[in-house]
Amino acid sequence: MESYKIPSHMKKQSTLFVLLLILSLSLLAQEKKYTPTPENMKSREWFQDAKFGLFIHWGVYSVLGDGEWVMNNQKIPIKTYEKLPAFFNPIEFNPAEWVKMVKDAGMQYITITSKHHDGFAMYDSKVSDYNIVKKTPYGKDVLKMLADECRKQGIKLFFYHSQLDWHHPDYFPRGNTGVGYTGREEKGDMNKYLDYMDAQLTELLTNYGDVAGIWFDGMWDKKDDDWRLEKTYALIHQLQPAALVGSNHHRAPYEGEDFQMFEKDLPGHNTTGFAPEQKIGDLPKETCETINNSWGFNLQDNRNKSRKELIQYLVKAAGYGSNFLLNVGPMPNGKIQPEHVELLKQMGEWNKQYGETIYGTRGGPLSARDWGVMTQKGNKIYVHILKWHDETLTLPKLGKKVVNAKIFIDKTPVKFLENDFGLSIKVPKEKMNDVNTVIELEVK
Repeated sequence: MESYKIPSHMKKQSTLFVLLLILSLSLLAQEKKYTPTPENMKSREWFQDAKFGLFIHWGVYSVLGDGEWVMNNQKIPIKTYEKLPAFFNPIEFNPAEWVKMVKDAGMQYITITSKHHDGFAMYDSKVSDYNIVKKTPYGKDVLKMLADECRKQGIKLFFYHSQLDWHHPDYFPRGNTGVGYTGREEKGDMNKYLDYMDAQLTELLTNYGDVAGIWFDGMWDKKDDDWRLEKTYALIHQLQPAALVGSNHHRAPYEGEDFQMFEKDLPGHNTTGFAPEQKIGDLPKETCETINNSWGFNLQDNRNKSRKELIQYLVKAAGYGSNFLLNVGPMPNGKIQPEHVELLKQMGEWNKQYGETIYGTRGGPLSARDWGVMTQKGNKIYVHILKWHDETLTLPKLGKKVVNAKIFIDKTPVKFLENDFGLSIKVPKEKMNDVNTVIELEVK
């Protein structure tokens, strides 16, 4: 019997198929999907419940009183900027006061700059002498002092860390900032710089106790470069499995990130123009905003937001299922501006009354509306009315039957009507609150 011979054109197709199959299997084998640890998932749940944190932008730039971008904005060469640490002596820094202020405001965590774009480390780094202990007359590790106090008072601590660096010679090729004035040679080795960054992250994650997370910023300077994210993120998760990783890159989350942040905008908005391509992912969310109009201390910035604006931003963020990270920029003496301390105190007083409608909640069954937002927890839905048009508010059907409605703050019953057209709530004018009228709905 004659054996069957495969035609030559079919042999070529078969060989090509096998090669493609081998290549596909090889790529699948190389692809390592990030799987959060149980500790990390627990941290994510805590983060979603926390709702309110303090952002702190503090560094030697505060001496000049012109914000954290002063080196770039005033085009200060490195050799000139390196004179600043000699003037930074925050002898009035009191970490116990800071943490107590945070607790009194109803905040659950702090995110503080360990290194900003100027490259100066605000802790006792062993891989670089360009730090607060070795270069300032103060000579103390403020992050260590703050970490110890946070642990003592039960506040979690995140470290902001800039991937962008205007000072380090190996940050190369240069990005869109820190170009043409620093005095750096136009050469460098980005892999060496990333090794340096990973070494500093290792210090932060091994010498300061439990760290709640790392808050990255600066990828947007060279957004399409290879930042070795997989390696860096894996390092963080290996050193502290419960630590959360987030990055302010203004894009959808990358593999290995644990929460998504939105800069000076509520999730899904782009009023700043920072995030034209940022899509909302499935991770826990956080929005950050300044208490005035500056991140770092700015001597002439008196554009402080009002109590009403700040409370409403917190409420709106919660309605979007997001945390609110509110920033202050401490002065070079180590004190936080008194007017900012007062605003935080006022927010704390409001949170003592209304915190139940914010903490531990998720976004409500309806998305944000012109009049306000909703939050929910268990069988309670909280209707936060931030802008009144008349005494009756009509909502679409919520998908659950409302069995009770009342003013949250004093439990006064509220008239409501539920039918095929939706849910109507009537609130007397004397019960309306200019900042936020909260109606508590019980559903089943």
